[in-house]
Amino acid sequence: MTGAKQFSFDPSEFAGKRALVTGGTKGIGSAIARRLGAGGATVVTTARTAARERDPRELFFAADLTTRDGAETVLGEVKSRLGGVDILVHNLGGSSAPSGGVLALTDEDWQDALGINLMAAVRLDRGLIPGMLSRQSGVIIHVSSIQRRMPLFEATLAYAAAKAALTTYSKGLSKEVGPKGIRVNTVAPGFTETEAAQRLIHRLAENAGTDEDGARQGLMDSLGGIPIGRPARPEEVAELVAFLVSERAASIHGSEYVIDGGTVPTT
Repeated sequence: MTGAKQFSFDPSEFAGKRALVTGGTKGIGSAIARRLGAGGATVVTTARTAARERDPRELFFAADLTTRDGAETVLGEVKSRLGGVDILVHNLGGSSAPSGGVLALTDEDWQDALGINLMAAVRLDRGLIPGMLSRQSGVIIHVSSIQRRMPLFEATLAYAAAKAALTTYSKGLSKEVGPKGIRVNTVAPGFTETEAAQRLIHRLAENAGTDEDGARQGLMDSLGGIPIGRPARPEEVAELVAFLVSERAASIHGSEYVIDGGTVPTT
């Protein structure tokens, strides 16, 4: 892929805002955290382990958000250190289920998918929304996936179902808290070329004896193709999130924004 474009933005747009980004040390989450920080926000990231290279301006709390204790740890740190947040971006998600279709998935696989992709967001929302309600302001972004519309049964069916649940939850939450000053939206990325995706492309190319362009194309073909001819970049997803949490998007609420290069064949 060619290098990422440089976007222009107001470095003071989020001045005075406190932001929490879950899964914020890698890939899309890291790009979102950097973008909000570059816009002047005080950014907190959380993940199980810290990134090897991290913006020294960011606060980081290590926690496993798939557990109640992990969520309570982050909530306690955020409230004691910042007094709450103005922007909450739930980027944490993923799948560790085995391949082999639905019959290969155990109860534990399903619970794991729901824990990381749904319940982590539910717990943090429940802990941080009261502060937003008291201020009658706040923005919440749930990062879903196009797989909630295009589930892949071979290995990620539980993940897709959990992301569908997250999207439905997000819509219901928006109905409840919108009249009270809190905006809630969902972002659904498609294939995004993170560092992890780049490593996968490299391995596929080595295993197939082809080049990385061919391996990348094979991945895109497996999704039915990407009309723009390439995956999204983490910085592009971050730019969409930055717009949605800004005052420029003050009337956008209860919506889902797909960023997939046209992968999903229906509107």
